[in-house]
Amino acid sequence: MSHGAMGGRCFLNLLPCSTTPCKDSVGVGVGTPGSSSCRHSVHHHRARARGPRRNAAARVSCSAAAAQAPPSQSTIKVVIVGATKEMGRAAIAAVSRARGMELAGAIDTQCIGMDAGELSGMEEALEIPVLNDLTMVLGSIAQTRATGVVVDFSEPSSVYDNVKQAAAFGLSSVVYVPKIEMDTVTELSAFCDKASMGCLVAPTLSIGSVLLQQAAIQASFHYNNVEIVESRPNPSDLPSPDAIQIANNISDLGQIYNRQDMDSDNPARGQVLGEDGVRVHSMVLPGLASSTSVVLSGPGEVYTLKHDVTDIQSLMPGLILAIRKVIRLKNLIYGLEKFL
Repeated sequence: MSHGAMGGRCFLNLLPCSTTPCKDSVGVGVGTPGSSSCRHSVHHHRARARGPRRNAAARVSCSAAAAQAPPSQSTIKVVIVGATKEMGRAAIAAVSRARGMELAGAIDTQCIGMDAGELSGMEEALEIPVLNDLTMVLGSIAQTRATGVVVDFSEPSSVYDNVKQAAAFGLSSVVYVPKIEMDTVTELSAFCDKASMGCLVAPTLSIGSVLLQQAAIQASFHYNNVEIVESRPNPSDLPSPDAIQIANNISDLGQIYNRQDMDSDNPARGQVLGEDGVRVHSMVLPGLASSTSVVLSGPGEVYTLKHDVTDIQSLMPGLILAIRKVIRLKNLIYGLEKFL
């Protein structure tokens, strides 16, 4: 999919709220992160058994390594924008327990002053309050010269300014904002090229969803009939972004699907996405998991690909992967699949 951009808009003024948990706050139930030991400690232990000279050498090696690569410089500092959203709360916990990462800021318009750990349902406070001043947090990170990433879960109208602010302080960005316009992505792409700054705009952070899409592309070359069947617990955004993305990916591949009735306007046949006859059927039933199936058929066989999402935690491995990879970029890429 082509790069896109977002129109610049003013960053929202954030309104304070009480220090009591937000009414929609749900704990994600994760443990506290563990500490890591010096990577040379095993060699140091073995050297002790071999003699004092080896033992001393191991101590010098360990000390030298620590001096050359202090943890504070190798740790990725992460700022979460949209921290009080469900995705933001889950991301706070995931980043806090990820090796080589450290939560450095939580930004939102609500729950100002509330501890980020308490907000995300962690057992211990992180001593990082929710703030409404992104510039102040970015400036603090820039002073330490640490590697940093801004994870943006905010609103389409805020993304361009947030990425621009992050780049001004030397931080890369991961953007997961539904309904972001492709014009905005195009503008962001041009900006990131000029600034030589990395940015990922991700329509989905689900690794499973990306793998489903890749498998659908591969299979679509071998089948003449394909339909997408999805279920969602609520009626918003239908067809879903996942269904639209799959239909876009398997269109324009030189294949025309469902030729026998591709011109049918019977509502029971579902909605046609694109010009290649890909149909999507959306079920909305409370209690159903979010599920996406791609059903392909040929003479004498049916091939079904399916992906179910039962919890927002399914997006966290993709987020952690994106944070680790985006710091190596010097431009904008669209889609988590570029990292797989």
